[in-house]
Amino acid sequence: MRLAKLLTCLVLILPAAAAFAGPESGPKLFIAPDGGFETDIAAGIIRKHVPVILVTDEASADFTLTAIPVEIHSESTGSKVVRCLFAYCAGIQDSGKVSVQLVNAHSKAIVWAYNVAKQNGGRNNQSMAEAIAKHLNNDFLKKQE
Repeated sequence: MRLAKLLTCLVLILPAAAAFAGPESGPKLFIAPDGGFETDIAAGIIRKHVPVILVTDEASADFTLTAIPVEIHSESTGSKVVRCLFAYCAGIQDSGKVSVQLVNAHSKAIVWAYNVAKQNGGRNNQSMAEAIAKHLNNDFLKKQE
């Protein structure tokens, strides 16, 4: 089921991404496969208009973006009920976090890294991916210009 979802996303996103990919020049970025989260990152990069050229061939890339697997911390229903009864209900949603690093393909140097954590992360990979795209653009790419 998850594979079918991923394939459906790829079929829908990649042709659209190719048609509206944005810049014709800029650093070539390969996003390493990560259980489907790479598709979320690619979508975030396109949505946030990050000035890179996404490539599917690592050998042709200037940079490789690698993410550790998304880590989800789920709060059990019983735990949520108890916390709401005896403490407070704020912050009891599931949370997710992920870290990424950007590696220069030629020198193999890590040139940028970022950690993101979001509440409701189990259902909000898009938000984490868009945060990565935004910070990649602001923290690294704009400083390269």
